Amino acid sequence: MADSSFDIVSKVDHQEADNALQQARKEVEQRYDFKGTGASIEWSGEAVLIKASTEERAKAVLDVFQSKLVKRGISLKSLESGEPVAGSKEYRITSTIKDGISQENAKKIGKIIRDEGPKGVKSQIQGDELRVQSKSRDDLQEVQRLLKAADLDVDLQFINYR
Repeated sequence: MADSSFDIVSKVDHQEADNALQQARKEVEQRYDFKGTGASIEWSGEAVLIKASTEERAKAVLDVFQSKLVKRGISLKSLESGEPVAGSKEYRITSTIKDGISQENAKKIGKIIRDEGPKGVKSQIQGDELRVQSKSRDDLQEVQRLLKAADLDVDLQFINYR
C-alpha cells in the first residue's frame, strides 16, 4: 500500500483580508469617536497602513481591523503589527499579513513531528510548506492533533490529505 500524506501550509485568503480592511475602513469613517481624529486604514503595497492623530486612536483602529479579520475567519497569528511610530502630525502603524511558513518555523514543526510524533512519520520542507508522509492514516491524524495542540506562532492549515 502506498504512503498517505498531507501538506502543512499557512495561507491567507487575500480577498477576505481585503474585505476585512474595507469593513474596518467603513467603520472608522462612520464611528463618532473617530470623527476629526484623522484616523484611516488602507493598503500600502502588501502592507496595511494605519494613521491617526494620537497613539491611542491608532491602536483603536488596529483593534477594529483585528476584530474584522477574526470575523472573516483569518487568524491573528497571520497579522504582524509594529508599534505606533510618531510622524510629523500623526502616528502610523504598519502591519503585514504573513503568508507561508518560514524556514525557521518549518524546522520547528519538523522537529516537533520527529520528537513527539508517531514512529514512521516523515516530514520534508518544500518551499513554504511541509509534506508529511506515513503508511498509517491514523499516524497522520495524530500528527495533526499534535500540531493543533502545539503553541506555534503561525496559523496552520492541513491540505491535500491523501
